[in-house]
Amino acid sequence: MRNVIKLTAVALATGALTLGLAACGSDKDSASDTSGPLVVGASTVPHAEILTYIKDNLAEKAGLDLDVREFTEYATLNPATEDGSVDANYFQNQPYLDEFNQKNGTDIVPVVTVHLEPLGLYSKKLKSADELKSGATIAVPNDTVNEARALKLLDANGIITLKAGVGNAATPKDIAENPKNIEFKELEAAQTPRSLDDVDAAVINGNYALEADLSPAKDALVSESPKDNPYGNFLAVKKADEGDPRVAKLAKLLTSAEVRKFIEDKYDGSVIPSF
Repeated sequence: MRNVIKLTAVALATGALTLGLAACGSDKDSASDTSGPLVVGASTVPHAEILTYIKDNLAEKAGLDLDVREFTEYATLNPATEDGSVDANYFQNQPYLDEFNQKNGTDIVPVVTVHLEPLGLYSKKLKSADELKSGATIAVPNDTVNEARALKLLDANGIITLKAGVGNAATPKDIAENPKNIEFKELEAAQTPRSLDDVDAAVINGNYALEADLSPAKDALVSESPKDNPYGNFLAVKKADEGDPRVAKLAKLLTSAEVRKFIEDKYDGSVIPSF
């Protein structure tokens, strides 16, 4: 039976977002109690859906008590993991985690990579990227990693040219050539699908595209290639919890043949298994 709890940024404001307060708790620096259910925080689509499939179909046989908690704002998931509100999370890629750990002095680590959600450029006004006119506006995610990822997508498709050597912190200031004088509207990633009525196009994360009934495989004007892509999404925990046997059970289930089939059947190329 489905048992998913939706958590918003507001609900988490007094706990998951307050790393400073979390550090004051003497029990937060130790490994989690492994006797209860494994509490995993996840973005809505596809992460929580994949976990819920495991909970409903695979977990009991594997001896895993899995508690799936659905977060509507992914920026709250690492803080929730750090302060112990959840035991693990499933939503992010390596560049995003690297930036979070560096900025916050945390030690959250990946356990197993599960899937890739290709980033795509979408539009309600255009049928191809070639139709972008001079002065067009493109919405991009405003968090550091996803904004750089969006700009790299546009660079790879000849819409802009980034300066040589820019990494995962690229912003519009790092654009070397912008032949169509594209203007950029920087928004929270979750807001980019809603901007499609107001902009010429938007670069949208795969999970938010799916939530908005957009298919990265069918609707994107251009999308990321899965080849050698560093943005696979993984299960993550605090380093102290790497040895948790419940985490090992979940990691095995997340990379099982059953989950591969579920991803391939349900998402039809919009989410791609990475194992």
